[in-house]
Amino acid sequence: MPELPEVQALRDFLDEELTGHEIVRVLPVAISVLKTYDPPVTALEGRTVTGVARYGKFLAVDTGGPRLVTHLARAGWLRWQDPLPSGVPRPGKGPLALRVALETGAGFDLTEAGTQKRLAVYVTEDPATVPGIARLGPDPLAADFTRERFAELLRGERRRIKGALRDQSLIAGIGNAYSDEILHAARMSPYKLAGGLSARETEHLYAALRSTLEEAVERSRGVAAARLKSEKKSGLRVHGRTGEPCPVCGDTVREVSFADSSLQYCPTCQTGGKPLADRRTSRFLK
Repeated sequence: MPELPEVQALRDFLDEELTGHEIVRVLPVAISVLKTYDPPVTALEGRTVTGVARYGKFLAVDTGGPRLVTHLARAGWLRWQDPLPSGVPRPGKGPLALRVALETGAGFDLTEAGTQKRLAVYVTEDPATVPGIARLGPDPLAADFTRERFAELLRGERRRIKGALRDQSLIAGIGNAYSDEILHAARMSPYKLAGGLSARETEHLYAALRSTLEEAVERSRGVAAARLKSEKKSGLRVHGRTGEPCPVCGDTVREVSFADSSLQYCPTCQTGGKPLADRRTSRFLK
């Protein structure tokens, strides 16, 4: 799933490529991708793009009126094409979900692999009306996201820190991959209770959160959309690297599997050398 750094890179790329250009056609290929119907997608046609914004993991293409808002979900992606293929794509053929064409002949496709269709597109005058955006917590890279504000968000939390970091209503933009990376950088167990962190632990976690995301954004800066996925993977230390040596200590990266996801961690760096129990057992390390 694209997370804050990749979505920020897509925002930067689209802002440069789209701003000042006219949208001549918006073509939904998979009707299920549309989550709003008023205004219709045709309301975007003939309008000039004035900018592109990011809200957590959401992208919003602004036309000075209606906005095209999208969430790529787990298996969605954005593919830039210059020029776009000629002709009208046929529904049900391949991963293409929606196409946006500019007056230049260039444009982008929104695609989604797999059978779980969660890619979402909204056309709205106000992004705050999109339910997922309305419930977003603060952006962790915003100037006002201070250590004190982070500590206040965690105060009283009864969840494990891994789940708290992934909660979009608590902090916007962090998903499964970067929560693993942040906790590894902080040398903290993913099962540690968020509300039980000491002041020193909170400060250390805050520093790891900011540095991990800032470094990932910088790595992604200027990278073409087609290469962002591979760039993300190359920069990860533990996530998706089960069985490989930890780049910090050399211990073997381990995994805990859940119903629809998994986490990766280093026992030496994060849990005092003890492996965490998986979902099939009832005992968990704190």
